[in-house]
Amino acid sequence: MLWAWISLPPASGSSRSRHPSRWTVPIPLSAARSAILRRVSSLATGVFTTRLHYAAVVGPRRIVKLTGERPIEGETPDSLLALHAAGYREVRARLGPGRLLDVGCGLGDESVGFTSSDRSVVGVDYDPATAAAAVRAHGRSGLEAVCGDGSRLGLRDGAFDAVCSSHLIEHFVDPELHVREVSRVLADDGTAFFLTPNAPADFENPYHVYLFTPEDLRATLRRHFGSVEVLGLDANETAKADFEQRRAMADRLLRLDPLGLRHRLPRQAFVWLHATGRRLAYRYTSTSQTGGSSGITEADFATTDSIDETTLVLFAVCRQPLD
Repeated sequence: MLWAWISLPPASGSSRSRHPSRWTVPIPLSAARSAILRRVSSLATGVFTTRLHYAAVVGPRRIVKLTGERPIEGETPDSLLALHAAGYREVRARLGPGRLLDVGCGLGDESVGFTSSDRSVVGVDYDPATAAAAVRAHGRSGLEAVCGDGSRLGLRDGAFDAVCSSHLIEHFVDPELHVREVSRVLADDGTAFFLTPNAPADFENPYHVYLFTPEDLRATLRRHFGSVEVLGLDANETAKADFEQRRAMADRLLRLDPLGLRHRLPRQAFVWLHATGRRLAYRYTSTSQTGGSSGITEADFATTDSIDETTLVLFAVCRQPLD
């Protein structure tokens, strides 16, 4: 077992400090096939000091498999990658200087875009090998990444001026725990961003265990923030047609199981079946559905105040943390 010792003061202006100034966060290296060790002696911004070893045996692109849990460059349909990128673009447009936490950073390909001369960025991922790969790929650009649980971050109250949770909240059986943690680590004058699929428009995905309508998301967030704005992130007609085409393909596949027997399988078997089916579907559908040839980019998506059942993603901007 590897242990990381983290000491993190609150962001300036925050009066909340209920947690001790130093504690230990266990990081099990058994989850990563150990071969390459990296020591991070301190974050570049000096915000907090971290003594941390990471281990991984393969390159960053081989660590993450196509299962439906994470988008992967070159394997996930490029329209879906563009949708994720558009969400990060909208977050960037609303950021100021300071310290930002990106929870669920993955390989850090989007997180690194938050870095700037007046903004430091820390990514968190539950998988130590993935966090290590993010540091290797983007550490020289200023991104730091740690291994952690989005429902128990182990960071000081009010430590960050902004927190981004992009397409993560739907993965929690109890998303309230995640929202509470984001509220807790956010500075009193900070801003938190939550992006999640709009329940009526989402595809079936065993990793999406808690789906939100706009009303559900707003109610959940208002229990932890004094100010909550829920927008939609939607597509133009070209991009919507692409999503509808893939949704129609998914519906055809689901009709092969009219009795819903897949839902009666043990969860591990259901996840395997879904991941295998997704890989086969991506492999044998037209190239416009995979790889990167649809021509759809993040410019084909924009935020909107008008949300209906076809709106792809919910985009929430939260202020005045209550935890």
